[in-house]
Amino acid sequence: MKRSNNNVYRTIISLMMLLSITVNKGEAMTDNSYNTLTEAEKRVIIHKGTEAPFSGDLLNEKREGTFVCRQCGAPLYYSTDKFESGCGWPSFDDEIEGAVLRVPDADGRRTEIICANCKGHLGHVFTGERFTEKNVRHCVNSISMDFIPGELKLEEKAIFAGGCFWGVEYYLQKHEGVKSVVSGYIGGHVKDPSYEQVCSGTTGHYEAVEVTFDPSKVSFETLAKTFFEIHDPTQKNGQGPDIGKQYRSAVFYLDDEQKAITEKLIDQLGKNGYKVVTKVKAAKTFYEAETYHQDYYFRKGALPYCHGYVKRF
Repeated sequence: MKRSNNNVYRTIISLMMLLSITVNKGEAMTDNSYNTLTEAEKRVIIHKGTEAPFSGDLLNEKREGTFVCRQCGAPLYYSTDKFESGCGWPSFDDEIEGAVLRVPDADGRRTEIICANCKGHLGHVFTGERFTEKNVRHCVNSISMDFIPGELKLEEKAIFAGGCFWGVEYYLQKHEGVKSVVSGYIGGHVKDPSYEQVCSGTTGHYEAVEVTFDPSKVSFETLAKTFFEIHDPTQKNGQGPDIGKQYRSAVFYLDDEQKAITEKLIDQLGKNGYKVVTKVKAAKTFYEAETYHQDYYFRKGALPYCHGYVKRF
């Protein structure tokens, strides 16, 4: 299943980004930022009750989509992992990675499953029943979940150019929610250029980085703000002592939302007194740079010489 974002998912993830509470393992907590629960929902999610079998509204849900925590909105299960067990509650043989925690149940026999984000009670997990090849059954209360129809994903990409890609890569690699950063070339007219060709200034390419990130942990807007604060967006055709067209500043957007966010941030920087020269361009083919350019400063154990953090927002 190809997991692409939709607007509902983005809203949920934006709400999740506002949460910053610490809870003890296995303890369900309430927070003003969470969804308001009915008394019936509290009985299950907070007080670890169980809804009656065959009564839940998600038991027979067969559409493609994602099951999310009713209390906090965190994605829990994909519909592709749901199966019929006949037990009377929604059953899944796998969870979204890192979404569900297992804790010993108070009865001393079973294993309880809770939302990893808000610690709300979901149900119990069982093994050895051989319902599916994975031989696992997450028995989940319908009332503990909501369903979002359509395909979703927990991975997005962003492309930034801000001078030598070594420095941009270094700072963005350290950002929470970033899965990987790849240095490369974009925006030119030569297919799969070499470093030497790009440095000649004749191919039209920018040195850039392709960032893969988890939108449940960090938003594109947060990464874009960081990008504008780790390089000088007012310097034209260079960055620090590095001068050349390959060192131009640009954001290569992958969809209209990224474009709108970038333009909004540039407008905000202008109001803050910065004469931004950063270009906003539609992303085309991104070519990965040579191996010796990847993870450069981490491999060298050094710090960037032309990038540093400056608060601008």
